[in-house]
Amino acid sequence: LGPNHTGFGSGVSMMPEGSWRTPLGDLQVDAELAASIAGSSRIIDLDEAAHRHEHSIEVQLPFIQYLYGSPKIVPICFLMQDLATAREVGEAVAKAIAARDAVIIASTDLTHYEPQTEAEAKDRKVIDAVLSLDKSGVGHIVDSYGVSMCGPGPVVTAIVAAKALKAGRGDLLAYATSGDITGDRRSVVGYASLALRRA
Repeated sequence: LGPNHTGFGSGVSMMPEGSWRTPLGDLQVDAELAASIAGSSRIIDLDEAAHRHEHSIEVQLPFIQYLYGSPKIVPICFLMQDLATAREVGEAVAKAIAARDAVIIASTDLTHYEPQTEAEAKDRKVIDAVLSLDKSGVGHIVDSYGVSMCGPGPVVTAIVAAKALKAGRGDLLAYATSGDITGDRRSVVGYASLALRRA
């Protein structure tokens, strides 16, 4: 699950078939699972256009390949990132994968181009909402505090799906900003890795 930065394609775009190529090889789209997810949602469009120039999903694929080899994937790209959309897509995903061995991955950056201390404070609020599996809280924090994360919709979708699949807690695996790498903390981008797990 990833945000649509480009504006190409429909509001919620799923690639229904084909493959994605990375330096580590090809990953096939699971056409059967994609059809199952789309069949449970009125708002998912089978649309490749949104994926052609979008990076939010493709940057995750080498990590998936490193950890899992070459599993099949179902890429879903979100231009519409409201709570109702996230709820519908999350429920469709949960229903389709309930009897499968599957991992849900939501791709997003956190705060963009703010001083390190401000980015950390805003990002901590988002992280706390995700760790609490608070699907409404994520959007509320983003709106109330002006958090410039690019993918609240995919994150909330993952929370909805995880809760439907009996997740009971979240764990923060890592947090850092670009400033931790470059040394320039005047204008940073925040990044976190979180896992939603069954209690």
